[in-house]
Amino acid sequence: LAEARSGILDYAREYSHAIWHWFRLAKIVWQRCPFDVIQGCNPPDLIFILALRYRWQGVRYMFDHHDVCPELLVAKFGKRSIVYWLMRLLERLSFAVASVSIATNESFRKIAITRGGKSESDVFIVRSAPNIDHFIPAEGEHFYRKKAKTVLGYVGVIGVQEGMEMLVSAASHLIRAHRQTDVHFVIIGFGSALDSMIRQVSDLKLTEYFTFTGALYQTDLIAALNAIDIGLACDPKNPMNDMSTMNKVMEYMALGKPVVQFDLVEGRVSAGSASLYATLNDPTDFADKINLLVNDRDLRGTMGAEGRRRMLNELSWTYSEPHLLAAYARIFSKLKS
Repeated sequence: LAEARSGILDYAREYSHAIWHWFRLAKIVWQRCPFDVIQGCNPPDLIFILALRYRWQGVRYMFDHHDVCPELLVAKFGKRSIVYWLMRLLERLSFAVASVSIATNESFRKIAITRGGKSESDVFIVRSAPNIDHFIPAEGEHFYRKKAKTVLGYVGVIGVQEGMEMLVSAASHLIRAHRQTDVHFVIIGFGSALDSMIRQVSDLKLTEYFTFTGALYQTDLIAALNAIDIGLACDPKNPMNDMSTMNKVMEYMALGKPVVQFDLVEGRVSAGSASLYATLNDPTDFADKINLLVNDRDLRGTMGAEGRRRMLNELSWTYSEPHLLAAYARIFSKLKS
């Protein structure tokens, strides 16, 4: 399945192809073992179409709300258009068809109740979080350090809305204005903005300071993240990111890494004092916050320990699991209604 990389037409092609496969694969599964619930995780806000196909057979739909797609559209393309209002309609229909909705945080829960019209009793907060039994602090893979004194890492999608150009700008300021030349950046992941990010790094003559790993999974991912000293989340301040819980922030914290990010509402809820918060969408201040941590090993240790504590005691998947089970208990109670 080709990834949509630019305009609306690309997304239309990608999603129409995906929808065809949803129906094809669901039919195969149904013929082998009929199911009671479809759990659909957006984006896109189109999985309710598949749920409608099976609703007359008693199947209920659980909307697993991970992205605010109307705001995601604005973050990608920079403006509201008729497509924005179409996305609002699809979001509303997703909630309307769903018997139960899962929200990743309180901001998403409010959307389900207000924009989605869901009853409070049918919305459950199930926070995305790494498995703390797998994300264990360790020495890490030395290959990624490139003999640098301080290693900075990013993990996640490399897309337009992730603010990767600001990360590169911040790196340039850190290296040239702050004269922090004994550093290295490890970029883990892939996405539609990867090629342009690599070009920007090259244009700024920063190639020697960057390693692009591509996608890493499981033990390889954890080995790379354990090699870094500071975790970076450069998602810019906008309505979508303000409401989103960033998995990368949780993963940094689980491994005891201090975080630098922009001051986002849910970012602050997740990280608290385990993160430094840069002035909104200012790569220079982002670099200043990184510089502070590069120069203060003790502060890095204190913040990293606080992040690990928050994950162990408040935010790990152990604390989300009962909420997911409660959501399923709720939807099972509606199967015959």
